[in-house]
Amino acid sequence: MFKKIIKGSRKHSKSDSTDASSRPPRSGNTGSDLNPNLVVNHASRPGQGAPPSTNSSSPMVPPPMCAVEPLPLLRDTPVSERQNLFMRKLQICCFLFDFTDVLKSAREKEIKRLTLLELVDYIQSGSGKITEICQEEMIKMVGINIFRSLPPASHENTGQGASDPEEEEPYLDPTWPHLQIVYELLLRYVVSSDTDTKVAKKYIDHSFILKLLDLFDSEDPREREFLKTILHRIYGKFMVHRPFIRKAINNIFYRFIYETERHSGTGELLEILGSIINGFALPMKEEHKLFLVRALIPLHKPKPIAMYHQQLSYCIIQFVEKDYKLADTVIRGLLKYWPLTNCQKEVLFLGELEEVLEATQFAEFQRCMVPLFRQIARCLNSLHFQVAERALFLWNNEHIVNLIALNRQVILPIIFEALERNIHGHWNQAVHGLTMNVRKMFMEMDADLFDECQREFAEKEARAQEVEEQREMTWKKLADVAAERGDNMLTV
Repeated sequence: MFKKIIKGSRKHSKSDSTDASSRPPRSGNTGSDLNPNLVVNHASRPGQGAPPSTNSSSPMVPPPMCAVEPLPLLRDTPVSERQNLFMRKLQICCFLFDFTDVLKSAREKEIKRLTLLELVDYIQSGSGKITEICQEEMIKMVGINIFRSLPPASHENTGQGASDPEEEEPYLDPTWPHLQIVYELLLRYVVSSDTDTKVAKKYIDHSFILKLLDLFDSEDPREREFLKTILHRIYGKFMVHRPFIRKAINNIFYRFIYETERHSGTGELLEILGSIINGFALPMKEEHKLFLVRALIPLHKPKPIAMYHQQLSYCIIQFVEKDYKLADTVIRGLLKYWPLTNCQKEVLFLGELEEVLEATQFAEFQRCMVPLFRQIARCLNSLHFQVAERALFLWNNEHIVNLIALNRQVILPIIFEALERNIHGHWNQAVHGLTMNVRKMFMEMDADLFDECQREFAEKEARAQEVEEQREMTWKKLADVAAERGDNMLTV
């Protein structure tokens, strides 16, 4: 008995002394004749792979490996042995490599890549039913590969603010040759018709989903695209997780809006939500309306809105088209977060406003038209010609013109002064021409109202001129009095 214990401890110490993932490949193993059926047998390490076991026949816990051994392909293996071989291949894929050095462990990296490709093909083909323990180990392997600390953003390294993503080269993760296949394996597993959700939900649980959502902050656009597809498929297949996913995305948005104002995956998350909102049943739940008010509308506040505005606008429009009564809420929300000094952001807001107004009914339009056209009047007089031009383009939309025509008694007096000031003082010729067209449209719409507004504007201008002249006279009197007192002081 004592001899057996001594013998076991020697084997254990020997396995602990080797680690193929942290050393370069042997010189005798390098070359172009890579064998896809070879497996890198590493010593077991805490947190990676399966725990060591002396029972080599157990499919649940493959034995620790310390050498490169050839393994047959799954399709060439008898069905009775495939699950055991599948587990051993999963163990190979649990080991991580350093991709900063291309030559380091090049052979082992290629073996892992080919093994991952074989696993993807095996899942996709449905050539064999995967046992529950194999599914558990596969999800563990996926987690070991994809759940990691993301590198700091480029602007965090330099101390500068986040720049326009369209103007700089996107960050590309060096580990992508392996990551891509792991993501593909996870996607194939989720969408497979052989995957039983009652079993899979044990492993794709809330903890897994939260870690998956954390990865949306990756700067690599390829990774975010895969994550978007996978999360969308999980949402569609695992109905039990739907409320949790929506709540978790809400929390990401809250932190982005009120704390960091930086998140790389906001656009991708909004794309997923756009599809989710499209499937909301009517009448809409109060929970969904609160999501609009508390998360989506405040997303107009952060500075980097240009990075995700297209997706955000789509989500907002989906809500208004689903329930037209929400138009008033959305428009007032836009007015609340309307930019004061950011002209490019103002142009985005005006574009979104036009889409919302196109889906707005008469009653909802009446509720918000006064504050809305006060803001539009300010945009008409903007010195930034793109803002003024985009505001004037609203009159090219037939539905908006009809709403304005039905409420011209209220709207024209609000914006008439802005139109007149553009005609007499705006520097841009295109804005001047568009203003003339809008002015002519109102004149043809209601000549009497137009004349009344013009008369009131002339009276207002005359009063303003009178006040200005009175002010100048008062200042002149003060100056004369001051000059007279100054002369008296000099005489004394």
